[in-house]
Amino acid sequence: MSHLVLLCGPAGAGKSTHARRWVPDGYAVASLDELAWAAGHAAVHPLPDDAAQRVADALRSRVEILLDQGRDVVVDSSFWSRASRDEYRALGAAHGADTLVVYVDTPRDVALARVAARAAAHPHDVVLTPETAAAFHDGFQVPTPDEGPLEVVPGW
Repeated sequence: MSHLVLLCGPAGAGKSTHARRWVPDGYAVASLDELAWAAGHAAVHPLPDDAAQRVADALRSRVEILLDQGRDVVVDSSFWSRASRDEYRALGAAHGADTLVVYVDTPRDVALARVAARAAAHPHDVVLTPETAAAFHDGFQVPTPDEGPLEVVPGW
C-alpha cells in the first residue's frame, strides 16, 4: 500500500522544508509551487484562475501517476481548506493509498516574516504582497482530528 502525505499550512509555514525531510524515506515530492514555477508563473501570485486550475490539474495528475507506480508521495501544497484535503483523501483512497495530513503549525508573525523576506529566487521563494500573505494566513482552515489521520508539526 502506498502512503500519501498532505503537507498543509499557509504561505511561509515551512511546508517545502518539511517536504524534503520525507525524501530520504523514499517519498516522491509533488509540489504545487514547483509546477507553477515550471509553467512560467514565477512573478505573479496568486495565479489567475485559469492558470491556477492548470497547475492544480498538473499536481493532481502527478500525484495519480506516482501512486499508480506504487510510490509513496508527499504533496507540498497549502491544502488551505477542509474540502481540498478531503478531495486528496478521496484521491488517495481511489488509488489504494493510506493518507495522512501533516499540518505545519507556524506562528502568524513567523510565517508572514518569512514571506516578506522572499526574493523569487526559486519555486519555494514566491513573492506575495503583505496583504495577500496575511489573507492567505487568516483564511487558512486548520485541520482537525475529525477529518482523519492528522499529525501536527511545528514550523521551522
